[in-house]
Amino acid sequence: MAERVGLIGLGIMGKPMARNLLRAGFSLTVFNRTRGKSDELAGEGASVGASPAEVARMSDVIITIVTNSPDVEQVALGEKGVIEGVQKGAVLVDMSTISPDVTRTIGGRMAERGVAMLDAPVSGGERGAIDGTLSIMVGGEAQDFERCRPVFEAMGKKLVHCGPLGAGQTVKLCNQIVVGLNNLAMSECLVFAAASGISVDRMLEAVSAGAAGSWALSNLAPKLLKRDFSPGFKVGLQQKDLRLALEAADHMHLSLPGLALTHQLYSSLERRGLADEGNQALVRALEYLSDVTIRGDGLGA
Repeated sequence: MAERVGLIGLGIMGKPMARNLLRAGFSLTVFNRTRGKSDELAGEGASVGASPAEVARMSDVIITIVTNSPDVEQVALGEKGVIEGVQKGAVLVDMSTISPDVTRTIGGRMAERGVAMLDAPVSGGERGAIDGTLSIMVGGEAQDFERCRPVFEAMGKKLVHCGPLGAGQTVKLCNQIVVGLNNLAMSECLVFAAASGISVDRMLEAVSAGAAGSWALSNLAPKLLKRDFSPGFKVGLQQKDLRLALEAADHMHLSLPGLALTHQLYSSLERRGLADEGNQALVRALEYLSDVTIRGDGLGA
């Protein structure tokens, strides 16, 4: 018998993930603080819970995908939270990106109720959520991962069991370090090309096909040439993830200077009120520093 699934959080990522669960045939109950988003999914076949507790009461697998650690704690453990409605034998799957320590704390509270927990943050952005091609990195017990595999397969393409509870979040922070530094590398090369007076389009065409090619160059750089800063993943969320990585690094007494620099440059964007722009807006920090503006010239392929 298919698992009954609950999903709490219908933002940029959560809403398309919910749609993919419906398309896969799962019985789905949703909750979002903004009721209109829940009603939209109700029109597509989902049931709507009045609270996280009610979603948990109606579900075997409860997914949370919200903004940050305090939000997950509130949804999972707060008043009318998951813990007040969840049934023994259920699985809580947190697909947010939060502190590994907070993940383990929530998991401990759930275990007291006979409830398993997986941390399963994702990578792939809004496009991956829409297409159902997310990379999902999972921490928790192997049997719980296998139990939830059909649910994950409805939302993602690459599923990796990374280790015990908290390992998924740690791997996601590794991912975000690479994402941040790739965005910085992309931004620096675009600023360099623009300042040099060459065709930025042709530079991008040539470089993307070689050893310097990356997801950022292929997916974000073309948007930048059109001055498109719309978010697939927001600056503010990128900063939250980099901050988590820096905090974890500090606890381990690690020096990660590239991460620290990227965090500082994103901070300058937040200072300018750009937290809701896409994370490709990092290039703007370098534009401000060098008085250079990136624009496409239409001379590429």
